[in-house]
Amino acid sequence: MAKVRNNVVVRGLSGSFGEQMIIKIDKAGRTIISNKPEFNENRVFTPAQQAQQEKFREGVAYAKETKDLQAYVDKAKGTPMHPYNVALADWFHAPEIKEIDLSDWTGQADQYIRILAMDDVQVAQVSVVITDEQDAVLEQGSAVKDDVSPWWIYTTKTTTAGNPKVLVSVEDLPGHITEMTKNLN
Repeated sequence: MAKVRNNVVVRGLSGSFGEQMIIKIDKAGRTIISNKPEFNENRVFTPAQQAQQEKFREGVAYAKETKDLQAYVDKAKGTPMHPYNVALADWFHAPEIKEIDLSDWTGQADQYIRILAMDDVQVAQVSVVITDEQDAVLEQGSAVKDDVSPWWIYTTKTTTAGNPKVLVSVEDLPGHITEMTKNLN
């Protein structure tokens, strides 16, 4: 694939050139020249390829429904991408939990648990569940996004004894959930 800039011969052209080349113009106004794709009508797909195609179909359906969400529109602004492309890419990428910071929490109430959660577009929600050593739930709730940093803050409600565990769940706009557990001690 070639990207052409300021070429008088192909400026503004789009379509096919014989049976060899495809000429198209992207959203940024760049002229792209590529080989004509070849398709085998009798191709047999492996189960892994079929699973990936199904996942892609689900992503396309999601992107068609959500392309007008403000988060996708904002992410695409100023780039050659369309909000539909941003939504489709977001479908394929789950959020990440980079860090659970328990340094400000000693097991007491009204202390902070900080979570560094990232996504390629937007983290929609961060949930925290604190359990005891036998996995009985002591408290749970939602963390709040810090206004000036990428961290999410959860304020503990109860005092816990022993060696409690913190289970953090992060959800992005398509609904993908990533979880991580960390012990206080």
